[in-house]
Amino acid sequence: MNQGFPGWAPDACVSRLEAMRIDDYVAELSDALSGPHGTKRDLVVEARDSLFDAAEALEASGLDRDEAERLAVAEFGHVSEVAPGYQAELTASSGRRLATLLFISLPITVVMWSVLWRLYPATDEVWLHQPAWYGSVSRVLDAIQLSLGLYGGLVLFGLSRGARWIRRPRLAIRSLAVLVWVALPITGGLALLLSYGATAPNTLAALPGALANLVTSAMWGLQVYCATRCLRLTAPERA
Repeated sequence: MNQGFPGWAPDACVSRLEAMRIDDYVAELSDALSGPHGTKRDLVVEARDSLFDAAEALEASGLDRDEAERLAVAEFGHVSEVAPGYQAELTASSGRRLATLLFISLPITVVMWSVLWRLYPATDEVWLHQPAWYGSVSRVLDAIQLSLGLYGGLVLFGLSRGARWIRRPRLAIRSLAVLVWVALPITGGLALLLSYGATAPNTLAALPGALANLVTSAMWGLQVYCATRCLRLTAPERA
């Protein structure tokens, strides 16, 4: 039960808990949690407000402030007991962020490049020299990105409105993060193959091509960052 908090000893922790003030407890709880900064801050503030409300009620009943805070902390529970529930919400929040990013960014990327090729079409000479595999590779690239975006949408739904249908949300989050790391080098390689693998490279004009590549690289960077955080939060040792 307390595997995530090494050195935990019941008697010692109870004694220490009874001597803790609210600020010390909240600081320890914050150190035990990991996840999106904004969500973590909100959860810690919520716990702090609950503790202060409880302490004020105890103080109003006749206890002095120090004793009221210590009793409120003791009744709230040890960090090793409270933190897993908060950490589960932080992990779900990270998963929702990654799923939202994929659900929005990948279709946008596919549409963006499709529109650019229509606005800046290649010359007839370029199309005449395209190899036979060119169209198939292009469709595979689009299918991979759209499929990953769709899976992101399903995970997002499962972590929010459809939460009661997902028995193992950590597994869904981790699988999405793994897919990002698997798909990214594949889509990157296919994109390079389409751009430079043909006899006459199918490259865009300098400005639209640079802007499109900048947007795509930014999207990839965010996906890698969010996927890496999800992998860290769903690692077996944090279960």
